[in-house]
Amino acid sequence: MPIRPVKELVAEAKARITTLSPEEAKAQADSGDALLVDIRDVRELKREGRVPGAFHAPRGMLEFWIDPTSPYHKPELAGDRTLILFCASAWRSALSADALQNFGMTNVAEIGGGFSAWRDAGLPVETPEGG
Repeated sequence: MPIRPVKELVAEAKARITTLSPEEAKAQADSGDALLVDIRDVRELKREGRVPGAFHAPRGMLEFWIDPTSPYHKPELAGDRTLILFCASAWRSALSADALQNFGMTNVAEIGGGFSAWRDAGLPVETPEGG
């Protein structure tokens, strides 16, 4: 039996989660109602740049950092603010937001198009040192 294509899994996840435009995500973060959470690999941040004020939570640690009972819990990810996840182009963030909803979270969303859409919309980006 062949494995299911990841594109199919992402499409199914996107049907279950909230997707915000980069501008909507920025407005919610600026108002204090949300925290932007960058789930890209650290190498991507160094290569492409960062969204100012975004909290970096690598995809592989996301559930561990969010769970308050985990020894790896990060208090920055707790509370009532909506966590707005983003990756490079919104595939990993869709799967991650869906996973967090399965975790029981209701205050989670993603940025449609990810970091690429944020950058292409002309929103602030801190460029890598020496870049």
